[in-house]
Amino acid sequence: VQLQASGGGLVQPGGSLRLSCAASGRTFRINAMSWYRQTPGKQRELVAGITGGGNTNYAGSVKGRFTISRDSAKNTVYLQMNSLKSEDTADYFCNALVKVNALAVPREYWGQGTLVTVSS
Repeated sequence: VQLQASGGGLVQPGGSLRLSCAASGRTFRINAMSWYRQTPGKQRELVAGITGGGNTNYAGSVKGRFTISRDSAKNTVYLQMNSLKSEDTADYFCNALVKVNALAVPREYWGQGTLVTVSS
């Protein structure tokens, strides 16, 4: 299973970005998909998650500004980030809980980071 994240870049405060993460390989069933972020010297933190049924959860710091969504047909999760602040600057990682076949136990997989820089 591979997760390919994209969409990071440089944006001014108050601007928007949309991150995408596509899963490929032996993805019999993808349960939850999530976005995490990390800055140097700090632990990776959960930004937003979405279950297979579409239930979502968000970190308090992004609630109302970020929206997570998924296209199950494309095995892709998105993170729409609006009203970006300098403190949103981080490497953003996607995460997926995947069953590779009907009998397998779900396992976590990580994509590579995509850097988001919010600066004027």
